[in-house]
Amino acid sequence: MADYDFDVLVIGAGPGGYVAAIRAAQLGLKTACAESRETLGGTCLNVGCIPSKALLHASELFEEASSGALAKFGVKIAGAELDLDQMHAEKAKAVKELTGGIEGLFKKNRVEWLKGRAAFTAADTVDVGGRRVRAKNIVIATGSSVTPLPGVTVDDEVVIDSTGALALPKVPEQLIVIGGGVIGLELGSVWKRLGAKVTVVEYLDQILPGMDGEVRRESAKIFKKQGFVLKTGTKVTKVERNGAQATVTVEPAAGGAAETLTADAVLVAIGRRPNVDGLNLDAAGLTLNNRGQIAVDHDFGTSVPGIWAIGDVTPGPMLAHKAEDEGIAVAENIAGLTGIVNHDVIPGVVYTHPEIAGVGKTEEELAAANVAFKVGKFPFLANSRAKTNRDTDGFVKVIADAQSDRVLGVHIISSLAGTMIAQAAQAMEFGATSEDIAYTCHAHPTHSEAIKEAAMAVTGKPIHM
Repeated sequence: MADYDFDVLVIGAGPGGYVAAIRAAQLGLKTACAESRETLGGTCLNVGCIPSKALLHASELFEEASSGALAKFGVKIAGAELDLDQMHAEKAKAVKELTGGIEGLFKKNRVEWLKGRAAFTAADTVDVGGRRVRAKNIVIATGSSVTPLPGVTVDDEVVIDSTGALALPKVPEQLIVIGGGVIGLELGSVWKRLGAKVTVVEYLDQILPGMDGEVRRESAKIFKKQGFVLKTGTKVTKVERNGAQATVTVEPAAGGAAETLTADAVLVAIGRRPNVDGLNLDAAGLTLNNRGQIAVDHDFGTSVPGIWAIGDVTPGPMLAHKAEDEGIAVAENIAGLTGIVNHDVIPGVVYTHPEIAGVGKTEEELAAANVAFKVGKFPFLANSRAKTNRDTDGFVKVIADAQSDRVLGVHIISSLAGTMIAQAAQAMEFGATSEDIAYTCHAHPTHSEAIKEAAMAVTGKPIHM
């Protein structure tokens, strides 16, 4: 339209923002995306999901090669050495390929990249690096950043955040991870495999807050077996840097005697918070909820017509794939189509070894809501492929409604959990019952047969246990 520079302006080029921009352009809308980084892809591609997975994969290969674990398969490796610089270089190469790929997709779909920080000057106008831009629809997709720990200064040398943990120049002898959630356990796993002694300090009584209780307990056993020191029910009261080391003072969360821990590196990983600072939301007429998020309706519209929001700045899990789905949906809603995201079926994955994945409700959530349910479990110790691969840690749990048998949640601990959870999510999206899964033929021998057997176990009829 003549009065507007663009039909759609997306603020932020992370997984939600760049997907929203591309989909809007595909639907024939004149689209721009404002991004202040020198590369596209947001936190996820630049300093999050992608580089962390590159290091997780590389560190797993190193541990396999150096630990002697492959000898039982007849693969004997002597003298395996770590080249950390090359590991970082390969990580950087992967990041460059993927961020460059998004830039290519922008050009292909005629999305204009506005380089600079965006700040509202009115409900339909923003300033991007000194350029005034007016758009009929503005989508806020600015993501999230690390939550600071009060009283603790991150110096990016000894006391680091998740970004710093991706770029350590050497393997620390002792690493303390503050926070037993996904990020802390994944990055702790990287450095543990490369030779660090890792201590995880978690305020709550179990690691992995929000996940199924049985999964949390079993995961803790596995991490301890791997050599992690887990201090749960413990709070950090002070972090002090002493030259090339740091001293961390902790005490029981419920109160008690303090103790002091010393490490070469301290990773602060207590969560993330929405990126809303600097957007000048007041000029647009927007306010935040009590958690610092932008509230949206079912269509991802905010309280101000023409302004939309998706991803980590809105309520819900801070997950890249949630933001991506919301990016597609908001673009379709803007174009007059029907864009929907089923927030009851958003899988979550912890990319440790084994991986930990879940979708839908946990037993604890259902019990709190007074929903009657039944549970089927199947251990990988009884799965033929897992036994053959000597890969038997974990289980599959299927939770179904006690009356309708509809699947309400699936939770998996397995080396392949992140891939396997997709089957469960798709089944739940189509309203499957445990019987539907149980009577679906699964290829043999595969880890996925454990999902079938867990579904059979819901009615007490597993075959292999």
